[in-house]
Amino acid sequence: MPKVFSDHQSWYAATLSSISDDLHHTSTIATIPKLIYTYNSVTHGFCASLSSSQLELLKQSPGFIYSIRDVPVKAHSTHTSKFLGLNSNFGAWPETNYGKDVIIGVIDSGVWPESESFRDHGMTKIPSKWRGKCVSDISFNSSMCNKKLIGARFYNKGIINNIADVNITVNSTRDDDGHGTHTSSIAAGNYVEGASFFGYAQGTSKGIAPHARLAIYKAIWDYHGSASDVIAAIDQAIEDGVDILSISMNWVGNVLYEDPIAIASFAAMQKGIFVATSAGNGGSILFSVGNGAPWVLTVGGSSVDRTFSGTITLGNGVSVIGESLYLGSSLSLPLVYMSKCFDWEALKKVGHKIVVCVGGQDYDLPDIIEDVKTAHVAGAIFICRTNHMEKYIQSSFPATFVNHQDGQPILDYLNKSTDPKVTLEFYKTEIGTRPAPIVGEYSGRGPSASCPSVLKPDLVAPGTTILASWPPNIPVTQPGLDVMFSPFNILSGTSMACPHAAGVAALLKGKHPEWSPAAIRSAMMTTADVLDNNLNPVKDFAYDFGDLPPASSLAMGAGHINPNKALDPGLIYDAKAEDYVRFLCSTNFTKNQIRMITRSTPLNCSNPSSDINYPSFIAFFNASKSSPITQSVQEFRRTLTNVGDGMSTYIANLTQMNEVTVSVVPKKLVFRRKYETLSFTLTIKGPTRLNDMAVDGSISWIDVKGKHVVRSPIVATRLNFDDIEG
Repeated sequence: MPKVFSDHQSWYAATLSSISDDLHHTSTIATIPKLIYTYNSVTHGFCASLSSSQLELLKQSPGFIYSIRDVPVKAHSTHTSKFLGLNSNFGAWPETNYGKDVIIGVIDSGVWPESESFRDHGMTKIPSKWRGKCVSDISFNSSMCNKKLIGARFYNKGIINNIADVNITVNSTRDDDGHGTHTSSIAAGNYVEGASFFGYAQGTSKGIAPHARLAIYKAIWDYHGSASDVIAAIDQAIEDGVDILSISMNWVGNVLYEDPIAIASFAAMQKGIFVATSAGNGGSILFSVGNGAPWVLTVGGSSVDRTFSGTITLGNGVSVIGESLYLGSSLSLPLVYMSKCFDWEALKKVGHKIVVCVGGQDYDLPDIIEDVKTAHVAGAIFICRTNHMEKYIQSSFPATFVNHQDGQPILDYLNKSTDPKVTLEFYKTEIGTRPAPIVGEYSGRGPSASCPSVLKPDLVAPGTTILASWPPNIPVTQPGLDVMFSPFNILSGTSMACPHAAGVAALLKGKHPEWSPAAIRSAMMTTADVLDNNLNPVKDFAYDFGDLPPASSLAMGAGHINPNKALDPGLIYDAKAEDYVRFLCSTNFTKNQIRMITRSTPLNCSNPSSDINYPSFIAFFNASKSSPITQSVQEFRRTLTNVGDGMSTYIANLTQMNEVTVSVVPKKLVFRRKYETLSFTLTIKGPTRLNDMAVDGSISWIDVKGKHVVRSPIVATRLNFDDIEG
């Protein structure tokens, strides 16, 4: 703001008064620009009524950064709550009072307490069960906590001891990298009106359980963590009295008894605390899923029905929608075809024009983008042969990304026009994208290397391009881009999916406080969606180009989380601590290794069982090819608890599977009262070694009244560690 003005509003008003229409281009009386709102907190800017020509004049004014058109909006939580079916009129939100008084502990990089997502507006008195506190230290005072943010502690003694040069910039619970603030606000952030990422994803931000409480345990420092610190944080969270733990990290290793999250979360489970963990961002590689312990929920990441777009308007009037998160102004310039944009010397000669680059794939697109950037062209349209464009759409120069099919009208126009031109416009948010959800290519795939006999991940939740709160002093732009700051940021990863599931768990805990962690996990898994918003099987982004295949259970587990259905699952697969101990006793762990996890003394391994009461099934048919045995039979015994109507009858429905046959005994379960338990045996018969890498199926227990469908995925596979590279 120029010093001549006393405040921003006077500067904005003076700027608008200096703008006038070019009367030579209109026969109507020039309209007067009207200042409607001045914004001081959400952004430094204003809302005004302008004609198109006035807007173009305004763009030439000193201080102009960008503009977006005012459009009708609906309140939604970075859109994911609406995509998940959460509604103020019915379902999980009103029935659970939005997770009121459930306490979510977040083990992460800390919190930015001043964020509006952590205000306690509308929150009631802190529950008497809470035993935690807010610890004061550098840049964090205990008075910063409130009725929303009720706990704050930090742990770094282990990492300081183990890593001599670790960068401890803020020795307190204050978030100094943004990750913890982002995940915490996803799980239980309060309502924030006018949230957006520089105009993208506008709406009212709110967590999945907006009336839940938050307790923050900082154990990540400079993107590093130590097992001892993580265990200490979870240990304290248990003592403090949290109900839910959200842990968006994992240990890189294959042994449960060395896994700090597996060890500490077992104790949490024993205390009735539900633990949600991220599946990791290992991508489509087999055995890449993390957090394989059967007593935690392992959450993969998926997309929502929202894309951030740039509109490409060709000189012939045809418009094409591409993907973009560019944070600058629109532009209209000549269009130049540059083939694959591999010729950097030719790119440098283009000048102030917009180039079209064709054929970028996941392996070479980053280099192409960098060449176009350093050639200093005015802008670019990338026609890509990849399904993974969301990784590249935040660019430092005007750029829009389209797939090969959508890019064809652009190529047709270039072939026919002698003087091609184009207009690129940004700040578009498209709602209702189809298909959605799609499993993210980054999301870790099963089986779990640490516990292959339990199918992981358990389910998927929104994790792709998620808007959530962010510390205002940490850049939101990627390295190499212009440094910019915002109270909200858009990130992708299973780290974002995990707190979505933690928030749903808080809703279920609020509705069913008597449910065990296993019961909550079962309710979420058996009611998960396996169809997208086109009513087709959920697809998988793992493939780089071409039609997307259906997602396997090794990619999405039971399916995509559905909070409203999970509230009333009908039947649950329950499990207690002793069930997990029996499971561990069936492994090749020594008793001392098992005690690393269970702390049980003496350890009772008199009745081991590898068949835990889990709401999914995985069977391995991977004997050596030289095995003389030709057939294998594998049995799974499960017990269902009726949490629905007192009198209910369920009929089993099995899907057909290649190479194996599946049967169930009995085929009918008749429950006479609530909380009654009945058991069944699932049998899978097949060759000792499958030809297919993995085949999918499912068993669904269908309520004859039509009220409940209790579905569990089945996987038969020949996978073993020798198949990781293949």
